[in-house]
Amino acid sequence: MTAHLSRPPIVLIAGHWLGSWAWEALLEQLSSTGLRATALTLPGFDPHDPDRRRATLADQAAAIRAHLASHAGAPPRRSVIVAHSGANAPVSLFADRHPELVERIVWVDSGPIASGSVFAPDLPEDVAELPLPAFDELARQASLDGLSPADLARFRDRAVPVPGPVLRERIDLSNDARRGIATTLVCCSIPGAQVLELARAGHPMFAETAVLADLEVVDLPTGHWPMWSRPGDLAEVIRAAASRVGGA
Repeated sequence: MTAHLSRPPIVLIAGHWLGSWAWEALLEQLSSTGLRATALTLPGFDPHDPDRRRATLADQAAAIRAHLASHAGAPPRRSVIVAHSGANAPVSLFADRHPELVERIVWVDSGPIASGSVFAPDLPEDVAELPLPAFDELARQASLDGLSPADLARFRDRAVPVPGPVLRERIDLSNDARRGIATTLVCCSIPGAQVLELARAGHPMFAETAVLADLEVVDLPTGHWPMWSRPGDLAEVIRAAASRVGGA
Protein backbone atom coordinates (compact mmCIF):
# COMPACT_ATOMS: atom_id res chain seq x y z
CA MET A 1 0.00 0.00 0.00
CA THR A 2 1.39 3.41 -0.92
CA ALA A 3 1.93 6.11 1.70
CA HIS A 4 -0.81 8.14 0.05
CA LEU A 5 -3.38 5.35 0.38
CA SER A 6 -2.33 4.49 3.93
CA ARG A 7 -3.23 7.94 5.20
CA PRO A 8 -6.73 8.24 6.64
CA PRO A 9 -9.24 10.32 4.70
CA ILE A 10 -9.87 13.75 6.22
CA VAL A 11 -13.34 15.30 6.29
CA LEU A 12 -13.73 19.00 7.07
CA ILE A 13 -17.02 20.19 8.58
CA ALA A 14 -17.60 23.86 9.32
CA GLY A 15 -19.86 25.41 11.92
CA HIS A 16 -22.94 27.59 11.80
CA TRP A 17 -23.71 29.63 8.67
CA LEU A 18 -20.97 27.87 6.70
CA GLY A 19 -20.68 25.31 3.94
CA SER A 20 -17.78 23.50 2.33
CA TRP A 21 -16.67 26.79 0.74
CA ALA A 22 -15.32 27.90 4.13
CA TRP A 23 -12.43 25.43 3.80
CA GLU A 24 -11.16 26.43 0.35
CA ALA A 25 -7.85 27.92 1.51
CA LEU A 26 -7.25 25.05 3.92
CA LEU A 27 -7.98 22.42 1.26
CA GLU A 28 -5.29 23.98 -0.92
CA GLN A 29 -2.82 23.82 1.96
CA LEU A 30 -3.63 20.17 2.74
CA SER A 31 -3.50 19.16 -0.92
CA SER A 32 -0.02 20.63 -1.24
CA THR A 33 1.18 18.18 1.43
CA GLY A 34 -0.38 15.17 -0.31
CA LEU A 35 -3.25 14.70 2.13
CA ARG A 36 -6.65 13.56 0.90
CA ALA A 37 -9.24 15.91 2.32
CA THR A 38 -12.82 16.72 1.42
CA ALA A 39 -15.23 19.29 2.82
CA LEU A 40 -18.89 18.68 3.59
CA THR A 41 -21.81 21.11 3.51
CA LEU A 42 -24.18 19.91 6.20
CA PRO A 43 -27.93 19.74 5.54
CA GLY A 44 -29.38 23.14 6.32
CA PHE A 45 -26.47 25.11 4.89
CA ASP A 46 -27.00 24.59 1.17
CA PRO A 47 -28.70 27.81 0.01
CA HIS A 48 -30.21 25.97 -2.98
CA ASP A 49 -31.99 23.33 -0.89
CA PRO A 50 -35.67 24.33 -0.60
CA ASP A 51 -36.09 22.11 2.48
CA ARG A 52 -32.99 23.30 4.30
CA ARG A 53 -34.89 25.08 7.11
CA ARG A 54 -36.31 21.71 8.21
CA ALA A 55 -32.89 20.07 8.59
CA THR A 56 -32.19 18.37 11.93
CA LEU A 57 -29.08 17.20 13.74
CA ALA A 58 -30.03 13.64 12.83
CA ASP A 59 -30.07 14.67 9.16
CA GLN A 60 -26.63 16.20 9.58
CA ALA A 61 -25.18 13.13 11.27
CA ALA A 62 -26.62 10.95 8.50
CA ALA A 63 -25.02 13.24 5.91
CA ILE A 64 -21.61 12.68 7.50
CA ARG A 65 -22.14 8.92 7.18
CA ALA A 66 -23.20 9.31 3.54
CA HIS A 67 -20.20 11.52 2.80
CA LEU A 68 -17.83 8.89 4.17
CA ALA A 69 -19.57 6.24 2.08
CA SER A 70 -18.93 8.36 -1.02
CA HIS A 71 -15.40 9.53 -0.25
CA ALA A 72 -13.76 7.01 2.09
CA GLY A 73 -14.27 3.75 0.22
CA ALA A 74 -16.73 0.89 0.56
CA PRO A 75 -17.08 0.06 3.34
CA PRO A 76 -15.93 3.49 4.55
CA ARG A 77 -12.43 3.69 5.98
CA ARG A 78 -11.86 5.13 9.41
CA SER A 79 -11.46 8.85 8.87
CA VAL A 80 -10.16 11.96 10.56
CA ILE A 81 -13.08 14.30 11.19
CA VAL A 82 -12.25 18.00 11.51
CA ALA A 83 -15.13 19.81 13.21
CA HIS A 84 -15.32 23.56 13.60
CA SER A 85 -17.51 25.45 16.09
CA GLY A 86 -21.20 24.51 15.82
CA ALA A 87 -20.39 21.34 13.89
CA ASN A 88 -19.76 19.86 17.33
CA ALA A 89 -23.36 18.72 17.76
CA PRO A 90 -23.73 16.65 14.56
CA VAL A 91 -20.17 15.33 14.85
CA SER A 92 -20.75 14.31 18.48
CA LEU A 93 -23.93 12.54 17.38
CA PHE A 94 -22.14 10.84 14.49
CA ALA A 95 -19.31 9.70 16.78
CA ASP A 96 -21.88 8.27 19.19
CA ARG A 97 -23.55 6.31 16.41
CA HIS A 98 -20.47 5.30 14.40
CA PRO A 99 -17.31 5.39 16.55
CA GLU A 100 -15.88 2.58 14.42
CA LEU A 101 -15.67 4.97 11.46
CA VAL A 102 -13.68 7.68 13.24
CA GLU A 103 -9.90 7.48 13.56
CA ARG A 104 -9.49 10.87 15.19
CA ILE A 105 -11.56 14.01 15.75
CA VAL A 106 -9.86 17.38 15.42
CA TRP A 107 -12.03 19.98 17.15
CA VAL A 108 -11.29 23.48 15.79
CA ASP A 109 -12.14 26.06 18.48
CA SER A 110 -14.83 23.60 19.48
CA GLY A 111 -15.21 20.36 21.37
CA PRO A 112 -17.47 17.40 22.09
CA ILE A 113 -20.82 18.10 23.67
CA ALA A 114 -22.53 16.25 26.48
CA SER A 115 -25.71 14.25 26.18
CA GLY A 116 -28.78 16.38 26.82
CA SER A 117 -27.26 19.54 25.35
CA VAL A 118 -29.38 22.00 23.39
CA PHE A 119 -27.71 24.89 21.59
CA ALA A 120 -30.56 27.38 21.96
CA PRO A 121 -33.20 25.94 24.31
CA ASP A 122 -35.08 29.25 24.54
CA LEU A 123 -35.39 29.79 20.79
CA PRO A 124 -39.14 30.19 20.06
CA GLU A 125 -40.76 27.50 17.96
CA ASP A 126 -41.88 30.05 15.39
CA VAL A 127 -38.28 31.05 14.59
CA ALA A 128 -37.51 29.14 11.42
CA GLU A 129 -33.85 30.10 11.15
CA LEU A 130 -31.11 32.24 12.64
CA PRO A 131 -29.29 34.54 10.19
CA LEU A 132 -25.70 35.65 10.65
CA PRO A 133 -25.93 38.58 13.09
CA ALA A 134 -24.25 41.93 12.67
CA PHE A 135 -20.53 41.60 13.21
CA ASP A 136 -20.47 43.81 16.29
CA GLU A 137 -23.00 41.44 17.88
CA LEU A 138 -21.17 38.34 16.63
CA ALA A 139 -17.91 39.66 18.10
CA ARG A 140 -19.50 39.54 21.55
CA GLN A 141 -20.02 35.81 21.10
CA ALA A 142 -16.89 34.75 19.19
CA SER A 143 -13.56 36.38 18.41
CA LEU A 144 -13.15 37.91 14.94
CA ASP A 145 -9.40 38.34 15.45
CA GLY A 146 -7.33 37.87 12.33
CA LEU A 147 -10.16 38.33 9.84
CA SER A 148 -9.61 40.85 7.06
CA PRO A 149 -12.33 43.07 5.57
CA ALA A 150 -12.37 40.68 2.61
CA ASP A 151 -12.90 37.71 4.94
CA LEU A 152 -15.81 39.45 6.62
CA ALA A 153 -17.34 40.50 3.30
CA ARG A 154 -17.22 36.92 2.00
CA PHE A 155 -18.64 35.62 5.27
CA ARG A 156 -21.56 38.05 5.03
CA ASP A 157 -22.15 37.30 1.36
CA ARG A 158 -22.11 33.50 1.62
CA ALA A 159 -23.50 32.85 5.10
CA VAL A 160 -26.64 30.70 5.26
CA PRO A 161 -29.01 31.01 8.26
CA VAL A 162 -28.94 28.16 10.79
CA PRO A 163 -32.14 26.06 10.69
CA GLY A 164 -34.28 26.39 13.79
CA PRO A 165 -34.55 22.61 14.42
CA VAL A 166 -30.75 22.34 14.60
CA LEU A 167 -30.67 25.02 17.31
CA ARG A 168 -33.59 23.65 19.36
CA GLU A 169 -32.90 19.92 19.10
CA ARG A 170 -31.72 18.06 22.20
CA ILE A 171 -28.82 15.72 21.51
CA ASP A 172 -29.02 12.34 23.24
CA LEU A 173 -25.83 10.27 23.38
CA SER A 174 -25.44 6.80 24.86
CA ASN A 175 -22.35 5.13 23.41
CA ASP A 176 -19.32 5.63 25.65
CA ALA A 177 -17.09 4.39 22.81
CA ARG A 178 -17.16 7.93 21.43
CA ARG A 179 -15.04 9.00 24.40
CA GLY A 180 -12.28 6.60 23.38
CA ILE A 181 -11.77 8.20 19.96
CA ALA A 182 -8.38 9.91 19.68
CA THR A 183 -8.95 13.65 19.94
CA THR A 184 -7.06 16.81 19.09
CA LEU A 185 -8.39 20.02 20.60
CA VAL A 186 -7.26 23.08 18.63
CA CYS A 187 -7.68 26.06 20.93
CA CYS A 188 -7.83 29.42 19.18
CA SER A 189 -9.92 32.03 20.98
CA ILE A 190 -9.46 30.45 24.45
CA PRO A 191 -6.05 29.07 25.54
CA GLY A 192 -5.86 25.33 25.99
CA ALA A 193 -4.89 25.58 29.65
CA GLN A 194 -8.04 27.57 30.36
CA VAL A 195 -10.19 25.11 28.42
CA LEU A 196 -8.81 22.21 30.47
CA GLU A 197 -9.34 24.12 33.70
CA LEU A 198 -12.97 24.78 32.76
CA ALA A 199 -13.41 21.12 31.78
CA ARG A 200 -12.08 19.89 35.11
CA ALA A 201 -14.37 22.35 36.90
CA GLY A 202 -17.38 20.83 35.14
CA HIS A 203 -18.30 23.82 32.99
CA PRO A 204 -21.18 22.52 30.83
CA MET A 205 -19.59 23.74 27.59
CA PHE A 206 -16.34 21.87 28.24
CA ALA A 207 -17.18 19.06 30.70
CA GLU A 208 -17.19 16.31 28.06
CA THR A 209 -13.56 17.09 27.29
CA ALA A 210 -12.58 15.99 30.80
CA VAL A 211 -13.68 12.39 30.16
CA LEU A 212 -11.88 11.82 26.85
CA ALA A 213 -9.45 8.90 26.99
CA ASP A 214 -6.95 10.11 24.36
CA LEU A 215 -6.61 13.89 24.23
CA GLU A 216 -4.00 16.28 22.91
CA VAL A 217 -4.36 20.05 23.14
CA VAL A 218 -2.82 22.41 20.59
CA ASP A 219 -2.85 26.18 20.98
CA LEU A 220 -3.31 28.18 17.78
CA PRO A 221 -3.91 31.74 19.00
CA THR A 222 -6.24 33.63 16.66
CA GLY A 223 -9.97 34.23 16.32
CA HIS A 224 -12.79 31.73 16.02
CA TRP A 225 -12.33 31.17 12.27
CA PRO A 226 -8.69 29.99 11.92
CA MET A 227 -9.35 28.44 8.49
CA TRP A 228 -9.38 32.07 7.28
CA SER A 229 -7.03 33.81 9.68
CA ARG A 230 -4.30 31.12 9.88
CA PRO A 231 -5.02 28.48 7.20
CA GLY A 232 -1.41 27.37 6.78
CA ASP A 233 -0.89 26.85 10.50
CA LEU A 234 -4.20 25.06 10.90
CA ALA A 235 -3.33 22.79 7.97
CA GLU A 236 -0.08 21.88 9.72
CA VAL A 237 -1.95 21.01 12.93
CA ILE A 238 -4.32 18.77 10.96
CA ARG A 239 -1.44 17.20 9.04
CA ALA A 240 0.34 16.40 12.29
CA ALA A 241 -2.81 14.91 13.80
CA ALA A 242 -3.49 12.77 10.73
CA SER A 243 0.13 11.60 10.61
CA ARG A 244 -0.28 9.79 13.93
CA VAL A 245 -3.00 7.46 12.67
CA GLY A 246 -3.77 5.12 9.83
CA GLY A 247 -0.18 4.03 9.29
CA ALA A 248 0.88 7.41 7.87
